[in-house]
Amino acid sequence: MDKTWNNRAWLMVLPVLVLVAFSAVIPLMTVVNYSVQDTFGQNEFFWAGTEWFTEILQSSRFHDALGRNLLFSAIILAIEVPLGIVVALAMPRKGFWVPVCLVLMALPLLIPWNVVGTIWQVFGRTDIGLLGATLTRLGIDYNYVQNPLDAWITVIVMDVWHWTSLVVLLCYAGLVSIPDAYYQAARIDGASRWAVFRYIQLPKMGRVLVIAVLLRFMDSFMIYTEPFVVTGGGPGNSTTFLSIDLVKTAVGQFDLGPAAAMSLIYFLIVLALSWVFYTVMTNVGVDRPQGQGDQS
Repeated sequence: MDKTWNNRAWLMVLPVLVLVAFSAVIPLMTVVNYSVQDTFGQNEFFWAGTEWFTEILQSSRFHDALGRNLLFSAIILAIEVPLGIVVALAMPRKGFWVPVCLVLMALPLLIPWNVVGTIWQVFGRTDIGLLGATLTRLGIDYNYVQNPLDAWITVIVMDVWHWTSLVVLLCYAGLVSIPDAYYQAARIDGASRWAVFRYIQLPKMGRVLVIAVLLRFMDSFMIYTEPFVVTGGGPGNSTTFLSIDLVKTAVGQFDLGPAAAMSLIYFLIVLALSWVFYTVMTNVGVDRPQGQGDQS
């Protein structure tokens, strides 16, 4: 018996498609248009082809900023994902402290990015900042304005403080979804704490870990507001990531063609690396429950 499909449901999706077209597709096409043209003002454009893409890809300035981005994202993932898992495992599953812990974990996520940058900018000052003044009184030579290492440490600690909560909440959601029967069976078998984590908790957190890694990678790789407010990309260019360099090119120098080409390359890099992360994590079975591996 043939089924009759009601295609009128697509009419309800049409407003969303129109909104996406105006908010995403049209601006993207505008960037593509600028990336293959040059302008000298007064709305006069000249065809440039792939000139800007070649210039960006051969630029040492772009390579340096890309290297900083990759290093920053690698450090962030190496710290925040394990730390988030540990904190989620330590949180209570029942009782009065559950909502208290959840609210405390969510607080950093509620603070706007520019406010986070301002907080840590003041927090790290050596004259009035709690962190900077304390380290100075302890005899530690700390100055994120002049020392590139101090600037990197400040930006990394700031991001860990701001975004580890997201990993914690995602991991905690995966943990509370595990039925008690799994833990009861583990106790009967005399499984160790590590065995429970390795064979029960980690596989059940697999799907949320994939989401956490993807979200944290994309956000850390596209970070702009916090380091720009704290260091402005300095000292020198030590914390000038791709996003900051892009804004300097587009707004500071008003080079619309190179900026458009850089933004498209930036977008493709994020898209490609996110796909690699997702493919690798799913192929190694991180997001598959225990016992659902490939069968030979």
